[in-house]
This record gives sequence, structure tokens and C-alpha cells, in this order.
Amino acid sequence: MTNQIPEEVIDNIRKSNDIVDIVGEYVQLKKSGRNFFGLCPFHGEKTPSFSVTQEKQIFHCFGCGKGGNVITFMMEIEGFSFFDALKFLSDRSGIELPIENKAESNLSQDNQSLLSAYEWLSKLYHHLLRHSKDGKEGYHYFKERGITDETIDLFQLGFAPNLNDFTATFLEKKGFHLQTLVRAGLLTMRDDKTVTDRFRGRVIFPIRNHLGKTIAFGGRAINDDGPKYLNSSESELFQKGRMLFNFDLAKKHIRTSNEVILFEGYMDVISAYQAGIKNGIATLGTSLTEIQSKLLKRYVDTVVICFDSDEPGIKAAYKAATLLQKTGCYVKIANVRDGLDPDDFIKKYGAEDFKNKVINVSETFMSFLMRYKKKDFNLSLEGDRLKYIELVIKDLALINSQIEKEYYLKELSEEFDISMNTLEDELARHHQTFKQNKDKEKKDRYTNNSTTFYRINKLRPAFHNAERKLIAYMLKNRAITDKVREEIGASFNIDEHKVIATHLYAFYEEGHEGDVSIFLEKIPEVRLKQLVTEIAMIPISEEISEREINDYIRIISTELTDTGTINSLREEQKVAEQQNDFIKAAEIALKIINIQKKAR
Repeated sequence: MTNQIPEEVIDNIRKSNDIVDIVGEYVQLKKSGRNFFGLCPFHGEKTPSFSVTQEKQIFHCFGCGKGGNVITFMMEIEGFSFFDALKFLSDRSGIELPIENKAESNLSQDNQSLLSAYEWLSKLYHHLLRHSKDGKEGYHYFKERGITDETIDLFQLGFAPNLNDFTATFLEKKGFHLQTLVRAGLLTMRDDKTVTDRFRGRVIFPIRNHLGKTIAFGGRAINDDGPKYLNSSESELFQKGRMLFNFDLAKKHIRTSNEVILFEGYMDVISAYQAGIKNGIATLGTSLTEIQSKLLKRYVDTVVICFDSDEPGIKAAYKAATLLQKTGCYVKIANVRDGLDPDDFIKKYGAEDFKNKVINVSETFMSFLMRYKKKDFNLSLEGDRLKYIELVIKDLALINSQIEKEYYLKELSEEFDISMNTLEDELARHHQTFKQNKDKEKKDRYTNNSTTFYRINKLRPAFHNAERKLIAYMLKNRAITDKVREEIGASFNIDEHKVIATHLYAFYEEGHEGDVSIFLEKIPEVRLKQLVTEIAMIPISEEISEREINDYIRIISTELTDTGTINSLREEQKVAEQQNDFIKAAEIALKIINIQKKAR
């Protein structure tokens, strides 16, 4: 099917989607020199090894080896087929594809059907809320909560009528199989085998994935029937521990501010958005997970936790803050006073007070931690005081900022009348223990044979480096490629380099200019694509002399000759050993060693 899409359309789609912009929607990128760097989204890491070059329109991770162009990136990050990736990028850039075939999607038929069902129901429930008598109850609920029509429309808030068969009948008429929808948890099957609406009589919060597709519902009861909140059942499309409410709308604001506000509930996010705080997200009725924490770290440095100010909210904030801190985020905690949740605070005091007196004055993780842990100790008792100080110093050892460490040590020194020297010595002891544990963990990770992400790079011989450098220039320059083809053809020493060179000769014969992003589409093997992006990332000069090119060719050709000579000598050595002429065998071995030394 993709063969039916003209090559010029594919090229146009690729050129209309800058790879830095696309990758930047998934990874927090920072410019260093001519390239952009960030944490790799394909494997866990704390030090950025993921590089994107705008000039060449490619990405490459020096940790796990993944690489490619903007289409490859979308296929890797979203699990898209080639067609799905093209469709996503074409929709994003407003370029119409000449064909459309859902059969090419990587989604199963059931999942495609489920996405379609959620799309229909989102529109239906929203229409009922805004424009029908059946939705008046839900509409009044949101109005009483201070939500405007504009916000209702933006979040596509809805209402499911309190009728058992309303949703089932609607979807069945649209051609959906009810059994599929029951398995997905959108409908419920009773003991008598009748099917009923899971969300009947509830206001509806559509839960969208990061691409803006509705993949689940959150329903809130507006009377006393059933649980207060109810989510869709988990499915292939919807896993609560991986999703974040409002992430699709918030992510552009998160990137702009380099800060995200983490709330507990849907209404907190919606009220804050309406109040002008548009970088807010929420978990989906569960504690923050490690997966969600790592996702946030890819996007931002700073996370502000804004949970309810009651005891359960404070405990949840502590748990989330500890996890985010461990992930590497800079964490702040907003203190919503008077025992209110964020939504109620906004309604009572207004948007400006919420921004200026809650969000903008959030306390640091360490300040929150000290306040939170104090409640577990009776500080009038000497033993409890010592335990508390020890605990705080242990936490301080995990902080990178020297200024923060000194600030809180002084606070402890003044509060408990302990000298700074004593506290600093104790901090150094904990820091040493922490460093030793971290070094051991790092060593274990790097030496674990089952881990394929981290590879020990051995020093390459001269001919290997010459081949890589020459290919890097060939990827950029057709004239150099023509010269190499005349001089050595595909006679590279490394088999993968031979294949890349052969593809390059064909690429230029088709009339293409030097563009590695386009060239990658001509290579079917994933490993070769990754190798090409790795080589393309090698720093090369804007201009290269004829002499330098000739030197690379000479080194490669010499190795080819030496390899032939070595193979011949090894045969002679084998014969000498068979004839028990060990002196001759040793002499031949010495010749082989000398040839190999010259090649390096």
C-alpha cells in the first residue's frame, strides 16, 4: 500500500515536519553546539545520550543505538506502521495523502473499533450535555462548579443519560459489536445477559491519549447511586499507570514553561486551566507511577505537586514527591490552605490568588519533607530530636545543590543548636555511603550481560575508522561517492559498510542529492538504518581535501591487501603446524602480528 504513495509526497511530508519539533513533543531537548540533546525515550537513562540534528533531520541514541528520520521516530515512539506514521505527520502538516487504508494500521480491528466507539460517544454525550433536556442535570452540575461553556466545549465534557440501554442501542445502530464493547468495559453485562451503560447518570470526562484520541471515560456520579468516580476498564488502549489526564492539551504549555503542575483530580485540572494555568495534568485515580514519573522527566525539569491539603492529600504528595525526586525532577509542593482542594480554592478565592498565593509560592521538596517528617517525632524528647536530625541529613545527602544543602544545614544548626562542622561531617558520611551505593548500582548496570542498552566500545582499528569517516562524507556529497565508487567500489572491509555503500551508489543513481534523512527510507534493515544514523552523526569538516579522501581510500585498500596476505599466511602456518615445523609456524605468526600492527 505504501508503494502507492508517490515518493515526492513522502518527501514533502518529511520536509514539512521538522524533526526537532516532532521529537520535542516527546523529549525535553536542549541545544548543545549544532545538535540537540535529551534523555532517550526508548531506554531508561539519567544522562542524555539522545541526539537530534536539525541540519540532517535525523536522531540517534548513543546509548541504545536507535536512530533514523522523523518517520522512523514516529514508528518507534508510537508503534506506528509506516503508513500510520505518514498519516500522523501528513495530518499534522495539512498535507493530504492520496490514499487512506486503515488495514495498514498497527492497531487491531477491535482497538480501531473501540477508538471509533469512544469518538462517537464523546460527541453524543457532549451534545446531550450542551443541547438536550436529557443533559440538563449534568450541565447544571458543571455550571454550579463554575465551569464556563467554553471550557465545557474545550474538554468535551458530557453526560450519559440514566437509561440502561441508551448507549448500547446507539452503538449497535452504528454497527458496533456489543461483545467487543463489553470486553473493553465500555458497557456492562448483567447476570441476565442484558447489556447496560457503565456510565449512566454520570457527568463524563473524556480521557484522551497524548495524541488527542479519546481512549477512556471518567464518570462522576451526581447523585448517591454507585461509586463517586468510575473509570473505563483497563485495556490495550488504556492503562491508568501510563496515562495522564489532559496531557495532550497541556504538553505545549509544559514545554514553554518547562514546568508541569501535577493535580489529583479532573476538576482540579479543568478549573486551573480555566484560571489560566494550562500546564496542569492529573493522575487517573491512582498514585503516581514510576512510568508516569519518567515520562514527566523527559518533558520537564520542574514538577509542582498541587494535591488536596487534607491528610490523604499530604501523604499522596509525599509519595509522589519522593518518586519524582528519585527520577531526577526538581520538585516543589504547593500548599493549598484551609483544608481545601485546588478546585474549591479557585472557586473561593479566585484565579489570581491561586496563582500568586499557591502555585508561585510553592515550597521546595526539602522544606516540605522536613515539615512532613516532623509530625512523626516529639521534638521535646532528645531521642526523637536526634532521630529527626539524622533522617533530615540522610535526605539532604541526596540533593545535588550545594546551596540548598548549606541552607538547610544552617536551619538545623539554628533550630537545634548544633555546630555546622558537626552537621557537615555527618552529611559527608551519608553522602559517601550514598555515592558508594550509586557507584555499585552503576557498575552492576553496565556489567549486566542481559542489558543490551550499554555497550563497551572497543578501540577500532585505523581501517574501520577510515571507512566510517569516508561513508560520513559520502552521505553528504555525491562527488565523493562517485570517486570512491571508481576507486574501490563496494570493496570495504566491514560487511555492513559494503551494504551501505551499495545502497548509496543506487541512491545517487536515482538522481537524489546528499540527504541522509531521505536515504534512510531506502534501507529496509533496521540495524543498518541505526548504523547509518550513527555514522551520519560523526563530526566532519565542511570541506575535505582530495588528499584526505585519498588517505582514507589508501588505508582501506591496504587493509584489503593485508587481509588477503594474512589469510594466505595463516594457511601456511596451519600446514607448518601439521608438519610439526613449529619454528616456521612461529616465524609466520610473527609476520602476521607485524602486518596487523602496521594496520593500526
